[in-house]
Amino acid sequence: MLGSLMSYSPSVDSKTENTDELIATGVLASLQNFIRKCIVAVLSYGPMPKHIAFIMDGNRRYAKFRSIQEGSGHRVGFSALIASLLYCYEMGVKYITVYAFSIDNFKRDPTEVKSLMELMEEKINELLENRNVINKVNCKINFWGNLDMLSKSVRVAAEKLMATTAENTGLVFSVCMPYNSTSEIVNAVNKVCAERRDILQREDADSVANNGVYSDISVADLDRHMYSAGCPDPDIVIRTSGETRLSNFLLWQTTFSHLQNPDPLWPEFSFKHLVWAILQYQRVHPYIEQSRNLAKKQL
Repeated sequence: MLGSLMSYSPSVDSKTENTDELIATGVLASLQNFIRKCIVAVLSYGPMPKHIAFIMDGNRRYAKFRSIQEGSGHRVGFSALIASLLYCYEMGVKYITVYAFSIDNFKRDPTEVKSLMELMEEKINELLENRNVINKVNCKINFWGNLDMLSKSVRVAAEKLMATTAENTGLVFSVCMPYNSTSEIVNAVNKVCAERRDILQREDADSVANNGVYSDISVADLDRHMYSAGCPDPDIVIRTSGETRLSNFLLWQTTFSHLQNPDPLWPEFSFKHLVWAILQYQRVHPYIEQSRNLAKKQL
């Protein structure tokens, strides 16, 4: 009898321990969700940003500091991105823009560039195949940049993802790749010039010249042809890893953005860092609004 009890007890204990662990994990997750919702509710009493832009800096350093394969840092960074998207959605942030790949990044080692392109294609296809995140936030996804510079497979995947989410009306997620602000502005100028040439070809050139209707290019003309047309300017620009440079990112759109440079590397960026960023924004919001209103009066 004693022997049978001894042989039976471990299996009972193991099941009980497993059950207890599952219960504890579920309780902890529920508690975390409750606390997060309480924090978001408190934050919502202050002015909330409509648009947050991220410069996701520090993926390579994250891998180097932990002595792991370099590409692993970008994979962990993708997980941090998805988490940040969901947190922003819970907070009611409507627009999220990320600097995923600069045109200047093509100057890096070809092996690294190839690896990043493969990772981008893999993650885009994952979003196409597993639409849980997209469906949860009813996400519309844009790709801003010169897509012709991408490999055909990455470009096709990006265009397919944009097409399949074009009618979604929830969070608007814009991925800048391959992108820099100089290229965006030049592209807008070229499109305005092409637009004017088409108008001149359709109308009487002498009449247009006399009226001077199309002689000047306005800020509004360029705004219409920016990649960001239809999106409000970012309220907050966050560059992780403590770097203080914009690195040619959204220079046209960030005149009145609150620039923040938290120390964590991008894969380390978490809910608490996002909360702190919004608190900092709320603290300076009156000054930002005053500056924006003053600029409008001077136009």
